[in-house]
Amino acid sequence: MSMDSAQKPRQFALRFISGKYQGGEFPISGDREVFIGRSNELEVVLVEDMVSRKHARVSLSGDALIIEDLGSTNGTFVNGEKIKRARLKEGDRVLIGTSIIRVALSDANDRESDARAKMQDVAAARRTSQVRTMTGTIDEVPLVDLLQLFTTSKKSGVLVLRRDDDIGKIYLRRGTITHATINENGEIGPLKSVYRLLTWEHGTFELDPPDDREFAEELNLTTEAILMEGIRQLDELRRLKPDLPALTSHITVPCPLSPPLRDLSPSELDVLQLAFNWGHVETVLNRSKATDLETCEILVGLLKKQYLRSE
Repeated sequence: MSMDSAQKPRQFALRFISGKYQGGEFPISGDREVFIGRSNELEVVLVEDMVSRKHARVSLSGDALIIEDLGSTNGTFVNGEKIKRARLKEGDRVLIGTSIIRVALSDANDRESDARAKMQDVAAARRTSQVRTMTGTIDEVPLVDLLQLFTTSKKSGVLVLRRDDDIGKIYLRRGTITHATINENGEIGPLKSVYRLLTWEHGTFELDPPDDREFAEELNLTTEAILMEGIRQLDELRRLKPDLPALTSHITVPCPLSPPLRDLSPSELDVLQLAFNWGHVETVLNRSKATDLETCEILVGLLKKQYLRSE
């Protein structure tokens, strides 16, 4: 490797994964500054109510990529934290208004004028497709990260998640999760719905306007507490995954049943009865009074001890 290539400064790009420019990116290289805001005179123009005229500045000096909030009304957020000034690294997520921007390394040598033109093309295509103001994919922004951003920025609305034929909804009131549903299924409580939605690794999201309905069962936990427990359950479910049948699998009680029922705890008997009555993993999870994690742990145990078998 030559000395010149070894000392070549890193090049970054602001990659838009939600908002007006979703799918576009703005390269940053050399010792320069990029201003973000509503003013048409700036490098990155975001014309929306939550963005100030001159909202934030991103500057690159050598390998140091710095973002500064310029006294904006609604704030600038990095990885869920409201900042005045922060050093950015690859993979960091910045929230400004309805735009989520991921910091990426870039080999592109686009001129600024070319980059702006490409981003305008992206914005024009999104206008003609009538995409909602805040959309993106869970693949690029995991739901945990997205909810942390919304919590810190105190957003209100209905976060609609779509995966295959499933639709999940998380209701937010100033950053607090008040309710959640999956496929409008009343059997799944709101807290269980949130925890299960956190396991989704693929799909799309969009933030709809607030829904002022009052629900019979509203959550009274902080979003931080929900996410901490959700992350714990997610880690444990990943550990169980190799031994757990797919949600679409059928499970049956063997006949004759060899192991004695008297050896089972009340919780295990409850899950065994659900399996006997419904014979379908997802239905057992939906109808179980326990969390998905607790129910899955019991299912794995019943399968290993041959009280159940998967088909």
